[in-house]
Amino acid sequence: MPEENEELRKNEIRAVGGRRPVYDLFQLPSPVKRIFDKFPLKTYPANDLPRRSPPIGHFDTLHIFTTQEGALQHAPSFNPACLKWQAYLRFSEIEFKTISSNNHASPTGVLPFLTPKSSSPSASSSQPISSNKILKWVSSRSDIVPERVSGMRYEAYRSLIDHRIRSAWLFTLYLDERNSEVVAKQLYIYPISSNALVQLSLYYQLKQAARDELLKTASYIREDEVYLEAENAFAAISTLLGDDVYFFGNDRPTLFDANIFAYTHLLLDESLNWQETRLADSLKKRENLVQHRQRILTGYFDRHNAL
Repeated sequence: MPEENEELRKNEIRAVGGRRPVYDLFQLPSPVKRIFDKFPLKTYPANDLPRRSPPIGHFDTLHIFTTQEGALQHAPSFNPACLKWQAYLRFSEIEFKTISSNNHASPTGVLPFLTPKSSSPSASSSQPISSNKILKWVSSRSDIVPERVSGMRYEAYRSLIDHRIRSAWLFTLYLDERNSEVVAKQLYIYPISSNALVQLSLYYQLKQAARDELLKTASYIREDEVYLEAENAFAAISTLLGDDVYFFGNDRPTLFDANIFAYTHLLLDESLNWQETRLADSLKKRENLVQHRQRILTGYFDRHNAL
């Protein structure tokens, strides 16, 4: 019988011009097949999730730059872009959890992104929501949506944050050697890899990316000019806030509050171990901005209920 099977296989190979049939390429070798025939594979049910894990799809999940411990404690992200939306979701009183992530895990290549909770444990996972769509998503989900501010005046002040303050942030974090060695490496390099060559490559990629970003709006990067423009921006935004609790006279924080908080909190966060504090020092001159940061930190992070 084995001889007949072997002869049949030779005839099949000859019938296709001397090539082995496609289906035959994926067949188990006879000795291996005989073993599996005697001891067939058995599929066991999947293990249950740990009790500390939330039910599948039970919470909306924001993927951000943070540590594993920070995610468990719902601590503010150490990345301004992530912290902005993390704060805004808190303002909207949407129950969500955070997960430590990185740009490679994002569908768009950029953090943050949000995965909405499923309608039921058996439902397929929802499509991720990129950061530029979170605002619209919140409007459709929350009964308490922070009032949206718009207009030329709003855009002018928002530009101060998105350009002048952000540029100074990039400079102080990545291009100031003292901060880049201590703060940037600790946040963005060491958690990625323990390989020295990989760390060195990532380090120079981050520095070059920050340099390229700053050169989009200037022919040369002048340290004093970068810090001076940021200081003037803080002064203007401080004047805008005045004696109000939140910006533009609102009784609740809005996206603008989240945007400025994303920088003021991190600059004043002593746990980051800043070595060069020139940017933070210019912020500390604006007492109402310091109080605004503390107000949001106490009201929306320190008291946040654990999920």
